[in-house]
Order: sequence, then C-alpha cells, then structure tokens
Amino acid sequence: MTSTMPTASTAHAQSDGTRNHARAAGAFYLVTFVASIPALLLIAPVLDHADYIVGPGADTRVLWGCLLDLISALACVGTAVAVFPVVKRTGEALALGFVTARLVEAAVILIGVVSLLSVITLRQDLAGATGADAATLVTTGKALVAVRDWTFLLGPGFMPAINALLFGTLLYRSRLVPRFIPVTGFVGAPLLLAAGLATFFGHNDQLSAWSFLATLPIAAWELAVGTYLLVKGFRPAARTAERA
Repeated sequence: MTSTMPTASTAHAQSDGTRNHARAAGAFYLVTFVASIPALLLIAPVLDHADYIVGPGADTRVLWGCLLDLISALACVGTAVAVFPVVKRTGEALALGFVTARLVEAAVILIGVVSLLSVITLRQDLAGATGADAATLVTTGKALVAVRDWTFLLGPGFMPAINALLFGTLLYRSRLVPRFIPVTGFVGAPLLLAAGLATFFGHNDQLSAWSFLATLPIAAWELAVGTYLLVKGFRPAARTAERA
C-alpha cells in the first residue's frame, strides 16, 4: 500500500517554494518604494512648468522618471502574483481580488506614464513652434499633464488602500506575518481613502501636508510587509497550518 503522507523532501520543497514566493513579494514591494519616490522628483519639471512643452525641457531627466514609474508599475503587479499561490489557500476570492486591484493600479500608473511621454514627443517633434501653434501646444501639454495628475490620484492615491484591505485581510486571517503589520494597513486604508476623496472633490491637494500625513500609515504598512517578507518570509507555524 502506497502512503499518501508527504515526505520530508516534499515538505522541504513546499517550504522552499513558499519562502521564494515571500522573498519575491518582499523584493517587489521594496522596488516600488525605491522606484516611485525618485520618479516623482525626476518628472517634476514637466509637472511644475505649464510651458514645458515649448521650452528647453529636461527630457532625459523626465524619461528616467517615466522609466522608474514603469518599473514601479511592473513591481506592483509582481507583489500580487508572487503571493497569490500562497494566500489563495486562505481566501481565493480575496486573493484574486488583490491581484486584480494590483493590475488596475499598474494600468492606471502606465496611463500617466504614456501621457508624459506624449508631452516629450510633442516637444521634440514640434520644437520651435511660435504664436498660435505654441499656444495650442501649451494647451495640449496641460491636458496631458492633467491626465497624469488624475492617474496619480486614482492609482497611487486610491488603489493602495484597496490593496491594503484585501491583502491585509488575507495576512490577518492566515497569520502568515505578525498581525500588527496588516493592522497598520487597516488603519491607513480609510485615512488614504478619505484624503483621496477630499482631493477628488476639490477640497484637498494631493501633495498637501494632510495628504502626506494620511499616506504615512499605508507607506509604513507596505514597507513593513515588504521588509518582513524579504527578510523573514512567511511564518513557519502559519505555513504548516496552511499545508495541513
């Protein structure tokens, strides 16, 4: 009679696979931090100067910023894909929702990247425009920057709160990480949503002090979960319970 009990080697392989998923997710979370913060600084010229599209420009700097935003968007998806095989055991619907929310966030970020790349292309192709043509270009540039501003609100401004609620619930139920980590996300999610809604209806600026303070708990949640998964991985007791 053949035994169906897992062997030591099988359990070890499962443990290694789970650890690899955790490390990948942690690395992706930290990449979003490393990429997104300097990206915002690098693209500042095109955001802060209404006549950027007809001016001398700082295209190389902005292109680097767009590249970092692209990396951040891809890492955003990577965080969810990496943990999905593990957390789906706790709640497949929630896990699938987390992957979908991350995809939406990445897609919105990419729309903003494309809008800024369009500004650069128009500036380079139509350099030297004057009079009415220059005025039209400035208006077009403002419109494209406005698109990017809205994507910044609807992507990084809203979706991390949804992600924290979904992923945080999975981690809290499964105890794959210490519970204070998802609790931090639960605290930060409504604060970020409130700040985002205030900006959406014109009562707040997304780069205001209030928005910055409202973002801190979510930033702490993502930094904590990313660091913990990269350094520690999923908790052994929780992994054993999951396999059982």
